[in-house]
Amino acid sequence: MSGNKQQEYFGVGSLSPISNILAKEKPSSIILVKGKRSYQQSGAAGLLSSVLQQYSVTEFTEFSQNPQWSEVLSGIEIWREKKPDLIIAIGGGSSIDIAKIITILAEQPENPESYLEKKNKLNPKTTKIMAVPTTSGTGSEATHFAVVYKDKRKYSIAHHSLIPDYSIIDPNLTFSLSAYQTACTGIDALSQAIESYWSVQATEESKKFAAEAIRLVLIHLETAVNYPTAESRVGMAKAANYAGKAINVSFTTACHALSYPMTSYFNIPHGHAVALTLPDIVMHNAEISPDDCTDGREAEYVLKTMQELYAIFNVSSALGLKQSIERIMDNIGLQRKLSTLGITNEDIEVILKDGLNQERMKNNPRLIDEMHVRGILLNIR
Repeated sequence: MSGNKQQEYFGVGSLSPISNILAKEKPSSIILVKGKRSYQQSGAAGLLSSVLQQYSVTEFTEFSQNPQWSEVLSGIEIWREKKPDLIIAIGGGSSIDIAKIITILAEQPENPESYLEKKNKLNPKTTKIMAVPTTSGTGSEATHFAVVYKDKRKYSIAHHSLIPDYSIIDPNLTFSLSAYQTACTGIDALSQAIESYWSVQATEESKKFAAEAIRLVLIHLETAVNYPTAESRVGMAKAANYAGKAINVSFTTACHALSYPMTSYFNIPHGHAVALTLPDIVMHNAEISPDDCTDGREAEYVLKTMQELYAIFNVSSALGLKQSIERIMDNIGLQRKLSTLGITNEDIEVILKDGLNQERMKNNPRLIDEMHVRGILLNIR
């Protein structure tokens, strides 16, 4: 899904051309959407403050780690008052997602809610967005969709024009991430890549991006978490971007669908929540049969896809892949049991109620129903 042609700058120090981009764009009003702490901690503030002083900049920082609908509405008010001609989003996926949602909804003629509920069709956004990730995980700088939560439910806003016009990926900005943030965002990139690879919407192109993302994660994630080097940070920044490019085509599947209620009700960070069900969903998808295959290319194709995944991980079976993911989680310090994260059997019902009706479930190559999900959640309890 292309849409606008994105200009991408990648590499250590790639934030420096920003003054040239601004000189070319000549924005009369900028909204800077930034993480409350990450803007300072990542070093972005030090690099950008003097450049941005020459422009009229309004800062927007009032949003949560998982952007809420009420925060989007406040952002739309500010946007409509300031009428920016450039949005700069600096931070993790939340900063980039909320910037995308505010920008496209502020430009629409009808009530914002009607687009959230998909009652009205979105017009393309016209205001340019520059995305500068400070984490290596969500890949939001490479996708045409964004996530927001309303009344604990997750909604996705998608439009081809939402791919940021400029993407500046400077691995330097990730050097200050804590081990846990690095683990959560890195495992999110891995989950996105695996899910993208087996998604019913996967293409040859998306599979290439996904495979490359997986290879990079396998080389760099454990180092980036446990004894970070410049090389491992650069590798993870690249992996996250490739995973973003993969899901931009294929979207994600069951693991992501089940993660949203874990995050909104039980505050488990998104990447960690996604990874919890990944090992068991590997096993679920590997047992596909012609009767429960949801991919139009049929069960044989899905089984071949699973074999390709085993080869990328250098294992020979679904069990090998499951154990490989579990070993990575252990090595980067991510708990694998719901009970250690404070989730009870009653809580499983909440996850079931909200996790099953996600459009992402439909992308899973093997049918997955309430009985399957309950079994998976009880297994990781």
